[in-house]
Amino acid sequence: MTDRLPVAQPGNRITDVAGIGVGHHHLIDDVVVVGTATEPGVGWATGATVVTVPSGATSAVDVRGGGPGTRETDLLEPGNSVRGADAVVLTGGSAYGLSSADGVMRGLESAGIGLPMDRQGHVVPIVPAAVIFDLPVGGWENRPDAEFGERALAAAGTEFAVGSVGAGAGARAGVLKGGVGTASITVTDGPARGLTVGALVVANPVGQVVDPQTGLPWGAEDLAHHGLRPPAVAELTRLRALEAKGTVLNTTIGVVATDATLSVPAVRRLAMSGHDGIARAVRPAHSPLDGDTLFAVATGARVADPDAAVDIPSGMESDIAVVAALAEASATVVQRAIVAAVVTARTVAGIPSYRDVVASAFAGGFAFGTGDE
Repeated sequence: MTDRLPVAQPGNRITDVAGIGVGHHHLIDDVVVVGTATEPGVGWATGATVVTVPSGATSAVDVRGGGPGTRETDLLEPGNSVRGADAVVLTGGSAYGLSSADGVMRGLESAGIGLPMDRQGHVVPIVPAAVIFDLPVGGWENRPDAEFGERALAAAGTEFAVGSVGAGAGARAGVLKGGVGTASITVTDGPARGLTVGALVVANPVGQVVDPQTGLPWGAEDLAHHGLRPPAVAELTRLRALEAKGTVLNTTIGVVATDATLSVPAVRRLAMSGHDGIARAVRPAHSPLDGDTLFAVATGARVADPDAAVDIPSGMESDIAVVAALAEASATVVQRAIVAAVVTARTVAGIPSYRDVVASAFAGGFAFGTGDE
């Protein structure tokens, strides 16, 4: 029987920002027969996720982890010459997985997408990337390569699955299965009224996303967004008894996107604020051995509503109030996306999913469809 994967829903996904696309490619073959027994974690359990970006967008990045695995992040510094990326790669496989970006570059080049270099039509696609450390979950030698990136790029669109998919196939969040999550907000008032902010995050932290005392994600004030309720006592006891992750190497990586028109320094502010969302959702976060990295993209499809403008002191950027409002939204969608990654993940390689451990928490409903609706 084929698993029905949770699907990101309109109104609560990064692709609510027009022009953004998401594609996954992963392999999950997490159990192999050894004699008469089965042994988890020796097959494939990894993948890559590609976020495509429309032409003309501005991009930035903020790296907070002490052990990041990244590519082309220096290029996105505000003082450098390139203003934006053509796609962002989020991948498993640790540093080995960075090769998946080669396949994305190859696919973009064949489509003529990239930084124009001459009159003959040659381009250089700008494809920054970040990795998670998932090598112990499957076979150590089984990691994403250029083909993974190329296939994920080919699959990119507005509709995409969440949970144990793409770069989140082998992710682990503390004692539970991690994965890919997404969320979005359209600002309804203030200087950023009408602008949308979305996030897609791969959650693979050593820190916990679920409070072991309550069995619910940190930040109880936002639980209604995920339709959760306190789990049964027996399930809570089981959750507390789970063994901690066997490695201190951890990473949460992702992309924040908005349809606003922003400068590169302003986009960088969205990436920076997104890390507040990581700190809200993961405890502890930003350890010296993690690689927490967030990219940010502004498509420039919309401008702020002039009727919602506020007075700005002279000497400050005129859009500072808009950026502040978008930064607040960035933190919220990153937090929600991390929780969504854990809520929608399924058990892989013996790493139990939240849904399997505390099924009663979902008695109030489920915030993501399975693609059958």
